[in-house]
Amino acid sequence: MWPIPIKDRVMRMTTRTDSPSIITLFFKRLFDIVFSLLGLIGLSPVFLLIYLWIKFDSKGPAIFKQTRIGKNGKEFKIYKFRTMVVNAEKLGKQITVGNDQRITRSGKFLRKSKLDELPQLWNVLIGDMSFVGPRPEVPRYTALYNAEQKKVLTVRPGITDYASIKYRDENEILAKSDNPEKTYIEQIMVDKLKLNLKYIEEMSLWNDIKIIFRTLLKIVE
Repeated sequence: MWPIPIKDRVMRMTTRTDSPSIITLFFKRLFDIVFSLLGLIGLSPVFLLIYLWIKFDSKGPAIFKQTRIGKNGKEFKIYKFRTMVVNAEKLGKQITVGNDQRITRSGKFLRKSKLDELPQLWNVLIGDMSFVGPRPEVPRYTALYNAEQKKVLTVRPGITDYASIKYRDENEILAKSDNPEKTYIEQIMVDKLKLNLKYIEEMSLWNDIKIIFRTLLKIVE
């Protein structure tokens, strides 16, 4: 018997009693649409400057696209400013560790400042993502989720969340490991998923706003 696609497995899950209310989801989506549109328009000069910097700094496109798993197990393309050399995924793992040699000069600053995430405002506007929600993983990692962990796929993924704040320096943590990918899968990813489930239980627009401000404060520390 063929394995059931992750999208179908998520859709067949038992309805959760702690699902966010329709009103919460409505205002959360309205917030996402309004502020992602304002961000795309207001930050357009910043987009242009970053685009030109990347193009002058290294060969290749300025925008990086990657397949991630979103709500209900649906695949989508996430957009970022490119911070690594072209074909970086073929030259190493899907996680970055410490001073990864694949990271470009402009990429080091963009990653530290989180400016590489700005193109995800488009993902938010079109409904693939939300400002706040579980960070979307690549298919390889979501395939490892157990039934409880798959609940994170019942909501839109986000640009930031509790886990993004806690693991702001994830690269440095992994750099200390003898087996970074194993450490990520068995320790960091497991903890991130627990934080994601906590977020879903507490989901509200007010909580989203608090997480956004906590994220901004973490960036400027």
